[in-house]
Amino acid sequence: MGSKFPTLYPILDAGFLPAEGRAEFLRRLVRELADAGVGILQYRNKHGGEAEVLADARVMRAAADERMLLVMNDWPWLAVEAGFDGVHVGQTDMSPAEARAIVGPGRIVGISTHNEAQLRATDAALVDYVAIGPVFATVTKENPDPVVGLEGVRAACGLIRKPLVAIGGITVANAGEVWAAGADSVAVISAIFKPGENAAARARELIGTANAVRPDRVNKP
Repeated sequence: MGSKFPTLYPILDAGFLPAEGRAEFLRRLVRELADAGVGILQYRNKHGGEAEVLADARVMRAAADERMLLVMNDWPWLAVEAGFDGVHVGQTDMSPAEARAIVGPGRIVGISTHNEAQLRATDAALVDYVAIGPVFATVTKENPDPVVGLEGVRAACGLIRKPLVAIGGITVANAGEVWAAGADSVAVISAIFKPGENAAARARELIGTANAVRPDRVNKP
């Protein structure tokens, strides 16, 4: 995936979705993000049950086309059932080996790391990308790990050969610094998915910043 990994990696939390008209809202959102050039989208649902997760996932899969990869946060068996392209696991979730055994060799497996020890312990043979963070202070996680800063991103670049995804507190204003520090991609949540904001417009803005800062990794819709 190396040079082809998308520069922008939005994470859609289920808490952003409305209670009424949920499916239509989700369908339209996914299509608009794909039109904006988003090449990968993660769905995260920490509080819903399997039925809700699968229902949302199926709507997303039907709305997305070959332009967009869909990744499930946790729930690898549901990722397979919904036809998602991969799964993302954290340090306290199942191991990459367990996730890989469920999703098989043809899907993406990503993992979160928060320090050098975890980066070094990552089994590169089992994962397709590694996330590092939080880069900055974040309010989208209930118990955030210590901030790694831009230096943490630079250090991580020298420790792994897989695509590096930076996450945590990244906004439209500071994303350029993160790409400049060496991140292949930046994961964003509230920078895009915020009530009253146009998610697709924010995505276009961020992709434009990535293309300016990292012309070697121009995002290909």
